Amino acid sequence: MPLPPLKELPDQLGIPTVSKARRWWKRLTPYRQDRFAMLAPLAAVLLFFSAIVAALGYLRIEEIEREHEAVQRDVEYTQQRLRLRLLERQEQFMRVAREIANRELDPTEFKVRAEAMINQYPELQGVAWVDERRRVRASLGTASLAAFQLTASTPLSQRGDTEAGFLQARESNQVTYLQRIWTTNDPPLLQMHVPLSDRARFAGVLLAEYSVDALYRYGVPSEVTARYAVSLLDSNGALLAGSVVPNKKLISPWLPWATPPNEHTMDVSPVGPGLKIRAQAYRASLGVIGSGLFWLVTALSIMTAWMLIANWRHTRRRLQAQQALMSETNFRRAMENSILTGMRAMDLQGRITYVNAAFCQMTGWSEADLVGRTAPFPYWPESDREMLQQRMAEELSGITALGGFQMRVKRRDGTVFEARLYTSPLIDSMGTQTGWMTSMTDITEPNRVREQLSESHQRFTTVLEALDASISVAPLGSEEVLFANKLYRQWFGTSANGHLQLIAQAGMPQSSPNDDADDDVDAFAGLPISALPDTETERSELYIPALDKWLEVRTRYLSWVDGRLAQMVIASDITSQRLAEEQAATQAERAQTASRLITMGEMASSVAHELNQPLTAINNYCNGMLSRIKAGNITEPDLLSALEKTAKQAHRAGQIIQRIRAFVKRSEPNRTLSDVNTMVAEAVELAEIELRKFNVRLNHYVASRIPPLMVDPILIEQVLVNLLRNAAQAIDEALRQTPQRIVELRVVPRRLDDQPVVEFSVQDTGKGLSPEVEARLYEAFYSTKPEGMGIGLSLCRSIVESHMGRMSAQNLYNGDEVVGCRFSFWIPMSEQAAPAAVDTTTNR
Repeated sequence: MPLPPLKELPDQLGIPTVSKARRWWKRLTPYRQDRFAMLAPLAAVLLFFSAIVAALGYLRIEEIEREHEAVQRDVEYTQQRLRLRLLERQEQFMRVAREIANRELDPTEFKVRAEAMINQYPELQGVAWVDERRRVRASLGTASLAAFQLTASTPLSQRGDTEAGFLQARESNQVTYLQRIWTTNDPPLLQMHVPLSDRARFAGVLLAEYSVDALYRYGVPSEVTARYAVSLLDSNGALLAGSVVPNKKLISPWLPWATPPNEHTMDVSPVGPGLKIRAQAYRASLGVIGSGLFWLVTALSIMTAWMLIANWRHTRRRLQAQQALMSETNFRRAMENSILTGMRAMDLQGRITYVNAAFCQMTGWSEADLVGRTAPFPYWPESDREMLQQRMAEELSGITALGGFQMRVKRRDGTVFEARLYTSPLIDSMGTQTGWMTSMTDITEPNRVREQLSESHQRFTTVLEALDASISVAPLGSEEVLFANKLYRQWFGTSANGHLQLIAQAGMPQSSPNDDADDDVDAFAGLPISALPDTETERSELYIPALDKWLEVRTRYLSWVDGRLAQMVIASDITSQRLAEEQAATQAERAQTASRLITMGEMASSVAHELNQPLTAINNYCNGMLSRIKAGNITEPDLLSALEKTAKQAHRAGQIIQRIRAFVKRSEPNRTLSDVNTMVAEAVELAEIELRKFNVRLNHYVASRIPPLMVDPILIEQVLVNLLRNAAQAIDEALRQTPQRIVELRVVPRRLDDQPVVEFSVQDTGKGLSPEVEARLYEAFYSTKPEGMGIGLSLCRSIVESHMGRMSAQNLYNGDEVVGCRFSFWIPMSEQAAPAAVDTTTNR
């Protein structure tokens, strides 16, 4: 019966293919792969035992001739399988050789490709790339040794049969197979030499080594080995791999099953005579199950399996212990090489026995340069060697400093750095001192930072000592002075009395407990419970009689270097500033009085005209009464009526004089809660004198229920009078007609920036403000009037700003035409009156 095709045979026989086996193997975990690999000998023993039983049973059923034909057929089939396997590997290496010849593959990529092929094909033990000059460009696996035998440095007598394969491949330019001469100690290997050609020029060989045993195990079909004792032989017939049936003398040649050994041998292509495959049929005999040989094989197989299992378990324990030891050693080595502190070990005689990577990196000397050296060491500076030699003698005698010692270390390039060394005894596992262990730390950068900090502290102290302000720091609840600069020591000495005096007079908490449970204050320090921001300060101005100075005192809380909460007091001398402020206030008061006098001077003609009317009326009334009395034709009722009219005109003249006197009278600034309606009425009464002069009508409106303002009423009246007079003069200069000669005064409450204010606005119908005038509107001594002094508006803004208000001016437009100007200013309301004013404004 003809054999099926090789590709279909495994599927028909139910044998797993190589690809399926490979996929199954890759899906296994490394632990399970290790278990299967270690159990392979046991499986081989069991397979061998099964093969014996199957062969003996088969020999009892089949005839001798059919057994021989089956052996021959199976050997040919096995040879084809081996041939196809070798040719596939040969084709793969020829493709690699072409890529190398085309320079598409460098040694690194070659190693990667070779490693993949070795992992993929178990019979492949090693691969090497040797060029035409016998230089090994790359190698992997067992081929490395064979490849290095070809190098020029290897004596010719030691190159062996590998040299013959190299020469044959070079001469024939064909793939050459060679069976290496092997010994009982070395596994048999099969070499394949694939020549490399570069433009028809020999460029070396690709040397591949196959394991004959692996070729047997993976190349010979399992069904063949199950029926026969298959072996691979060399050209001399020596066994390379597989199994054989021993040639024994026939005990009973007359028995039908007592036949000569049934075997068949043929060359394995494409290797040729150098590798032969032989299959031997197992000899069958009756009563094999009951024979002693069978039971002996069975017992030996069981014993071998048991020994293999025991050896496997023992090997696994040894491998686990070895792996744990290697992991621990690698971890300790990695830890020593990773630390930044230099480590040095010396024996009891002062000889260096160990240095870590950090020590070598610090000094610039390698481990080979330092290990075994004794003092003086190469990293000692020449100028410090005597001192360091003495220090080394003290260390070897057991005298070591707990805090270490500082020394200079010289690098290999000649540079020097500062280091601190700590030395301790080196004790072994038996508790015996075997030497000294030293750790070294580079302290160049810490020393530099320390020097910079010292210089910075010195500069900072110098600046504080040179300041023109007194600075002191004291902890809360203590009379200790943590810091006091030069000016503080000059004023208050070195005690904390001055510090506490400034805090007490400024009314700031220092360290008094708080008994009020409802107040959100810390009882320990008298501070708010919430964290204080770094920028929070308190300030006050006070007079120190002992120094005869006004001081501005500022305090802030800070955390001292030792963690204690402290209070810093900065006292600046502001005596000259206070004197300047008092003089400025005096000058401002004089300027305000002078402004009122100037206003009255400018209104003199209007006031005279205003007083002339009641005085003329009084004169007429008196002359009329005198004439009628002389004529005797006046009655008592007429006389009383004339006297009443005369008294009324006299009262009117007195009111005008009293109002002017009160307006120009010099008095100290006096801010009181003043009624807005009263201030507006008195200002209107004064301003109407000037407005009548210019034939200007005044319309004023004051909102109802405006609360009193905390102001100086005379100063506010002065601002209103100035604005009303300026409005009347602007209308007169604009030459407006009588219906257009109107000034409006409005007083209403408003809210600006969430603050309740009272707004005063004066609106005229003049020509407005030109850009030049608007830019210099509040500039002192700048005026557009020929007779003006230029202090009116400047003084008005100063008065408004002194009351925490603001003043502004804007033109009024009708399209593009300016039809007037509005001056307005606002004064903030007092805190008591603000809510009522806001309600009134909202209702309106």
